[in-house]
Amino acid sequence: MKTILITGAKGFVGRNLSAMWSARSDWTILGADLDTPQSEREAMLARADVVVHLAGVNRPNDPAEFEPGNVGPAEELCRTLDTLGRRPLVLVSSSIQADLDNPYGRAKRRMEETLIRWAERSGARVRIYRLKNVFGKWCRPNYNSVVATFCHNIACDLPITISDPARVVDLVHVDDVAAAFAAEIEADGLSPEPYAPADAIPSTPIRLGELAGRIQFFRQMQQSLRVPDFSQRFNQQLYATFLSYVPAERWEYGLEIKADQRGNLAEFIKSPWFGQIFVSRTLPGITRGNHYHHTKTEKFLVLSGEGLIRFRHIEDVRGGRIVEHRVRGEEYRVVEIPPGWTHSITNVGSGEMITLFWSSELFDPDRPDTYFLPVDPPQPGA
Repeated sequence: MKTILITGAKGFVGRNLSAMWSARSDWTILGADLDTPQSEREAMLARADVVVHLAGVNRPNDPAEFEPGNVGPAEELCRTLDTLGRRPLVLVSSSIQADLDNPYGRAKRRMEETLIRWAERSGARVRIYRLKNVFGKWCRPNYNSVVATFCHNIACDLPITISDPARVVDLVHVDDVAAAFAAEIEADGLSPEPYAPADAIPSTPIRLGELAGRIQFFRQMQQSLRVPDFSQRFNQQLYATFLSYVPAERWEYGLEIKADQRGNLAEFIKSPWFGQIFVSRTLPGITRGNHYHHTKTEKFLVLSGEGLIRFRHIEDVRGGRIVEHRVRGEEYRVVEIPPGWTHSITNVGSGEMITLFWSSELFDPDRPDTYFLPVDPPQPGA
């Protein structure tokens, strides 16, 4: 069992680390922040096997506060550990700006040097991560994260400002920060190097204009029903971040219902990467379909009621072989719809039938790939 103390635990990264790591049964997570009494901080440091040092100032009202706000907590940490005679592994959250000659960068570099000197003097292990632009849920908007600002403002229909759409920012998701820190803790900080490699945490470079465009796409998803390519991990992370800023009253939304004498139907979600999903309610005795496709494929899943799905090969003009599958909602059985077979689905139950449909491609009115042909062929003389 490891005891891990997170300083700056009420900040964006600290809150995420605490939430993710608290689920582990082999770690005890402690948290300290600016309002934690000194006596409590000392008690926690006396127990800690690992200190994840996040405490610092990144956007003060006065630039003169950068130095005491970043170097001060590091110096206090070293003094307290010396007093207690403790030598835990110390993981440090720094910034790529430590390479820059500005007040924030100089303060971060001094903070790093303070901890490195303490480690060399005491024999402790320090590992420094110069983080890039970290984003994720719970980050404060209109502060120092362009992702948080864009997500919050776009989710709330507020304007955004982009000074240079072509400017590239390198983004790191907070979950990946948590994973890298956890791996370091599990490895017990064995590397002798004080600095973690620059590529220790995966990052995604993106232009500001494209970043704004993706987030605006998310805002329109409830109307367009289109979803992005979630095979890209970055899209998953960015959409999850955006959704964390959507006001609770907008979590629920309606679908456009198309009704006729057969029942009704509504599209649910769609994407050029996986096709589209829609749901229908069909009245007893009603048949849908009686058409075929050349390339488009489908899956039918009756969720409630009882349906009869029938097929005839389009070259079988006499109907010598008609394939039938009877399905019921409680069985959750999926029926594949191959190309070249005209097909239909009939509600053969006594109540309404609810069916979930998946199509392999989006409907294109200029190329619908849907051709009417009854499953039951016309009888001679009819």
